[in-house]
Amino acid sequence: MAKNIIVSNRLPIRISKVENSFKFTATSGGLATGMKTVHEHENSLWVGWPGIGIDEIAPDAWAPLAEDLEENNYAPVLLNKEEVENFYYGLANKCLWPLFHYFIEISTFSESHWETYVEVNKKFSQSVIDKIAPGDTVWIHDYQLLLCPKMIKDARPDVNIGFFLHIPFPSFEIFRTFPCREALLEGMLGADLIGFHTYDYERHFLSSVKRILRKEVQFNRVINGLREVVVDTFPMGIDYDKFYSKAKEHLAQKEHEKSELKKQLELHKKGAESGKLILSIDRLDYTKGVVNRIKAFDLFLTKYPEYLEKVRLLMLTVPSRSDVPEYAKLKKETDELVGRINGKYATVNWTPIWYYYRAMSFDDLIDLYMTSDIAMITPVRDGMNLVAKEFIATRVSGDGVLILSEMAGASKELFEAILINPFDKNAMADALLKAITMPVEEQKQRNFGMQKRLSRYTVEYWAKDFMTALQSKMEIKEEIQIPKIQNELKQQLLQAFNEAKKKMIFLDYDGTLVDFNEKPDLAIPDAKLLQLIDALCALPNTDVAIVSGRDQAFLDKWFASLPVTLVAEHGHYVKRKGGEWMGTASSTKDWMADVMPIFETFTDRTPGTFVEEKHNSLVWHYRKTDPELASGRVVEIKTVLSSLISDKLTILDMDKALEVVDRQVNKGSAVFEINSQGAYDFTLCIGDDVTDENMFVSLPEHAYTIKVGRKPTSAKYYIENVSQVKKLLSSIVS
Repeated sequence: MAKNIIVSNRLPIRISKVENSFKFTATSGGLATGMKTVHEHENSLWVGWPGIGIDEIAPDAWAPLAEDLEENNYAPVLLNKEEVENFYYGLANKCLWPLFHYFIEISTFSESHWETYVEVNKKFSQSVIDKIAPGDTVWIHDYQLLLCPKMIKDARPDVNIGFFLHIPFPSFEIFRTFPCREALLEGMLGADLIGFHTYDYERHFLSSVKRILRKEVQFNRVINGLREVVVDTFPMGIDYDKFYSKAKEHLAQKEHEKSELKKQLELHKKGAESGKLILSIDRLDYTKGVVNRIKAFDLFLTKYPEYLEKVRLLMLTVPSRSDVPEYAKLKKETDELVGRINGKYATVNWTPIWYYYRAMSFDDLIDLYMTSDIAMITPVRDGMNLVAKEFIATRVSGDGVLILSEMAGASKELFEAILINPFDKNAMADALLKAITMPVEEQKQRNFGMQKRLSRYTVEYWAKDFMTALQSKMEIKEEIQIPKIQNELKQQLLQAFNEAKKKMIFLDYDGTLVDFNEKPDLAIPDAKLLQLIDALCALPNTDVAIVSGRDQAFLDKWFASLPVTLVAEHGHYVKRKGGEWMGTASSTKDWMADVMPIFETFTDRTPGTFVEEKHNSLVWHYRKTDPELASGRVVEIKTVLSSLISDKLTILDMDKALEVVDRQVNKGSAVFEINSQGAYDFTLCIGDDVTDENMFVSLPEHAYTIKVGRKPTSAKYYIENVSQVKKLLSSIVS
């Protein structure tokens, strides 16, 4: 049975020394939670470092530890202390982490660290390669293992590989400063599917691929030699039910069941009329914007002194890499700032900042989330930030306000929060005022939308969504076994054309007669193409039809002067040579139940979009989403719909929306009707995308059906590109 192999820097358990023995501790990070379902409910193997240097364990003590790991389907990668120092604390966290978070000034590259990074990636890759069986799927995670996908793909090109980056991917201008930038990009492109939290990161990655490696990028696909790598957005969620149900449980606690922390927090709120608790939770990391947040709170108290003794900032900073100089310096600066502000404003009965420098239990975190009125989560750069999502999940009464940095990946989904620029202290201070004075009804309205979204796109949904996309990628990788139009086949086609008494040529437009353009309005026919089509029409006993997804206005503008039949909007409208536009319609609505889940899936993955249900159609609106993300998603969703709805529905491009209408017509039915009425003894049909498959299967057996590009198809032949299509048509003319 094929298995899923998960590969991450660390296993979801950690081995640590306890006096003369060892203990296993489960980790509770987002990755461990997200992959739990994949690992436990499938035939799975997890490859990673067990959290301890192999040189810290005596040889005779390792065997029983290895057995315990194997029983839980864990495959440890053994690293010594020096490798951990140079690989994890060195290249990964002294160079890649700050660079990818835009802290270029403290990103330090070391040649020796890079060499260790390469060698450790080889160790991880070899550990995977040794355990791969035919049909297995590999999912690699995060910035520590950027080289692994290519290393594994080079050894096992048959294996389906996914890669997910859990931190931001920086803009081209930042990423280009890394000395071994080509190696990192090539390493990632060893995967078949690459995932990011937000479209910004996806776009930055594709930009670097185009500008550094000079690879061809078609929407969200990278042409990497003979392979096609899909790059997509999968915003990671949380275990929503875990946080929501625990918050419900805490809400119902009786007095004797409450923790000391909760009692202390409630006492503060009782002691201050209209008092507000502002929550700040982060790892102590320079990417989290802790210092700016404290300074903004200081500014708030200065600008709005009427809130002195009424508000309190409750700061929880979890220790992180405390032995690294930059982190130690940040800790010192944070301590000094907190002390200065408390000294400046404190009274006998009130301290403006409660400061905790430690990790807290899950139950204490729930109490912090629930008792706080406002969460202030303002990282200067963050891949996702699950804390913001956890706070929203615990607002079981619907109230509470989230102030969120627009630099956090979560801001793309939690757009109802008060979004701020974490570098603008004035704006942050004013955001606090807005949060404090926000009416409860508005709080509930904002939180309802966010909770609904988070409850749908959970961390399990995220993992399943990625794995489904990866499996789909594997299914379309099968080798295409149809002949290519070359000299011999070309001569046969030309001979059949010349011997025929009545001939019909069906031509798709985009991707067949003109190359695709990111801006469709620019993909217009040039004078040579128009002359070529005119020449085809002038051949004796020859009819030509352009069958396109374009609308009537576009086809009329460019081809109305030619003696051709025009088919618009994938067969929705037909204009016979010398005639008028005609269309057909029907009234069934049964299809809506099938199409709605598709629209909802894309809505989950595309922040800012929504579905509108009309009487006879469904509309997917994308006006409020990133315009570049929208252009890619529109192509993707049209492809999915076209492959599923076949001859029942029509997809219409509206103004910043995509509409599906019940129409018993498509390219296939339009072409079938045209071809059957003409008594043609020669038919040629050329197209490039999924919608053209309907044409190929609707034509008689003697027809020459040709797919542009080497893709899965029902056509009999394929031709390489648009240029070759024009050469073939020119040969027919000559």
